[in-house]
Amino acid sequence: MKVRVSVGTASVLGLCRCRLDAEPTTAYLMLYHDGRCTANCGFCPQARTSTARTDMLSRVVWPPYDLGEVSEALKGSKGLRRICVQVVNYPGFWGDLIQVVSELSDAGLPMSVCCQPVSREMVWELRDMGVERVGIPLDAATPELFDMVKGRSAGGPYTWRGHMEAIREALEIFGPWMVSTHLIVGLGETELEAVEFIQRMADMKVTTGLFAFTPVRGTRLEGLERPSLSSYRRVQLAHTLIYRGLSNLGRMEFDEEGRITDFGVDRELLLDIILSGEAFMTKGCPGCNRPFYNEEPGRPMYNYPYKPSRERMVEEARMLGLLDDAA
Repeated sequence: MKVRVSVGTASVLGLCRCRLDAEPTTAYLMLYHDGRCTANCGFCPQARTSTARTDMLSRVVWPPYDLGEVSEALKGSKGLRRICVQVVNYPGFWGDLIQVVSELSDAGLPMSVCCQPVSREMVWELRDMGVERVGIPLDAATPELFDMVKGRSAGGPYTWRGHMEAIREALEIFGPWMVSTHLIVGLGETELEAVEFIQRMADMKVTTGLFAFTPVRGTRLEGLERPSLSSYRRVQLAHTLIYRGLSNLGRMEFDEEGRITDFGVDRELLLDIILSGEAFMTKGCPGCNRPFYNEEPGRPMYNYPYKPSRERMVEEARMLGLLDDAA
């Protein structure tokens, strides 16, 4: 049996050689399928109507390797903190997922599974097999965007209601803060709508992984522009403040276009958070850093896969106008 391995993970495991500007701290794997996903998410190279390469997810290449070879490499790996298995929707995916989870369970690393909504019995089976966390990606901030991007209007099988019900069921089985979802910033939402989404998930005790929309050639949304870095930074700051309990949606202020104008905290605290770099690092499961998932080497970093320097954060604060007195 084969499994896809992100090229960065493959390099860390010694399965291939490539230059890495930042090493992944999670082993990113994806179910192998000789074909396309039956879903039709507009941003995804795996989508049913996509013409992108089938070995891609976002802008990362995921070559296939023998599952046994990957399992053995993981047992001797150093520096990895987690295994994350990405699930592609196709006939027979469940049997493949169970085989992958079973094979990798001896690696001694906590495991996350990111998948589409499945039955309650399936979720229990994942937990009984030792999966630590489960992710059910909503991706879009509002039901309307969800429908256009990955729901019925997009020719996909998913509904906002179905995903929300699956998240609630997973919470009952895995418990608070052990279920995650994704928010892709830049699909057409306002910053207000993004923050409303983050607050709702935090209130439910669901973690939110943040992604910046990345156009990939061959996908339905290849012509959509990336979000501005300044807008993404404001959403990242709001995410950090909400999940750390330092502010909330009700304390924040927004302009007529839905842009954040006040984070509901004093400027000194906001400056401390910016300069620490915490807010701008990858947000996901514990141990997840997703190097260059949304970035290109030499271009601006939407999600830092490592702790950025204070000097760099001073430059960002000045450049983005988040604080004009950063020093």
